[in-house]
Amino acid sequence: MASAQVIPRRATDPPVVFHWVPFVGSAIPYGNDPVKFLFECREKYGNVFTMILLGKRMTIALGAKGNNFILGGKSMVFNAADAYQPFTTPVFGKDVVYDAPNDKFMDQKKFVKAGLSITNLRAYVRMIEEEVADYLAKDSAFQSSPSSTSKWDGQFDVLRAMQEITILTAARTLQGKEVRDNLDKGYAALYADLDGGFTPIHMMFPYLPLESSRKRDRAQKLMQKFYVDIIRKRTASGELGSGKQENLEDGYDMLSTLLGQQYRDGQELKEYEIANLMIVMLMGGQHTSSGTSAWALLHLANNPDVAEALYKEQVQHFGTVHADGKVEFRSMTFEEVRALPLMDRVLRETLRIHPPFHCILRYVREDTAVSPELTSESYVVPKGHYVMASPIISQMDPLIWDSPEKWDPSRWTDPEGVAAEAYKVYLDENGEKIDYGFGKVSKGSDSPYQPFGAGRHRCIGEQYAYMQLGTILAVMVRNFELWIDRVPEIDYHTMIALPKEPRMISYRRR
Repeated sequence: MASAQVIPRRATDPPVVFHWVPFVGSAIPYGNDPVKFLFECREKYGNVFTMILLGKRMTIALGAKGNNFILGGKSMVFNAADAYQPFTTPVFGKDVVYDAPNDKFMDQKKFVKAGLSITNLRAYVRMIEEEVADYLAKDSAFQSSPSSTSKWDGQFDVLRAMQEITILTAARTLQGKEVRDNLDKGYAALYADLDGGFTPIHMMFPYLPLESSRKRDRAQKLMQKFYVDIIRKRTASGELGSGKQENLEDGYDMLSTLLGQQYRDGQELKEYEIANLMIVMLMGGQHTSSGTSAWALLHLANNPDVAEALYKEQVQHFGTVHADGKVEFRSMTFEEVRALPLMDRVLRETLRIHPPFHCILRYVREDTAVSPELTSESYVVPKGHYVMASPIISQMDPLIWDSPEKWDPSRWTDPEGVAAEAYKVYLDENGEKIDYGFGKVSKGSDSPYQPFGAGRHRCIGEQYAYMQLGTILAVMVRNFELWIDRVPEIDYHTMIALPKEPRMISYRRR
């Protein structure tokens, strides 16, 4: 069979990855294991090359310099909306995020950021503790009686548990009482249908006439109506957006912050725009947090010495040991969750090996010369290509990290080490802060550690995610000893890289 490798049209075109089947290109090896595939391509082609992915030309720039080239590039040249809008609009809805003009999108990020204030985050810690404790008290997987013949009291599917816990905690904190009260009713089914239209195949072909696409479109309309009805009830009762509502159960939620917000041109957020932004936050946060918390618990269960040290950290900071040996824990504060040294290292290391997204795309609007920092070749990325940054490659690069495949929170303890320096650049402790239109944020695009992205589209929910993850892990290790004989392999066929089955963790109550 003749090779279907595409010959570069110009001497300045990056090399094209060898493939046999036109249109399909490298979709199968990339889709099965993108990390292995990209490292192998780096060996053959260097840090810059192009692959064919289901008819699309993707030019990849690897490493920290590659991330900086793409994520730190000008938005009018490397455009995120052109890459993601066809896929995200059917899920998130019209006129929000990538379906909105850039200035409106930046305003929307500013509105959401206001709802993630330190005051609100402080209130959320208690709510998350309560939700996790309530889940553990009621879920059937955690009701097993202690066994006289086994060291372990029972088992639970860690991904299922974390998916359910994260949606409960996100609903209680960000979404509000009305959403939380409906999670065990029709809302959960609508969310499942919407989530079913948020897959890699929908990303490549968002409007295929699939049953999952039909369910997605129906769910989006009904969820939007659900939020609009809440907005109208609150408006009728005078509960307009101050960020804190005294007559709401917990006092704080994102909906109360968004009500009454105005764009810079003076227009108020419309009801359906608020509704769609609420969907964005639920979809975005639930996927990433459930995956990260599942991976963290799997690694803790496979490293019982680290899990025990994490438990002792909880006892030291929050526990009272009684005469009978039982430990009583007090609630944490937001500042305390973020200041726990071992918890911080566990989260950083989990996000290093398992960043929520292994690739980030942009669409190329004009021919762009590749930075000489990346390659000695005079490559030009042609207009009409997509460019791809892959933070996981720099985070797993053996040229940067010692034993990168090993989950080792202790790597973050050396103040002069690679990990600490990478994190320093990621935080921009040297002062490189940029305001893209929603408040100053760290650029951080030239760090080899970028679990929440970089540049103008860096995740603004980073503080919330750390707080949510830290609180969930704290409650879990307070209650259980955990064990698993090996950490499952990674399933790259989902939007977020999740653990494959079996992923059953054995537990024993403390």
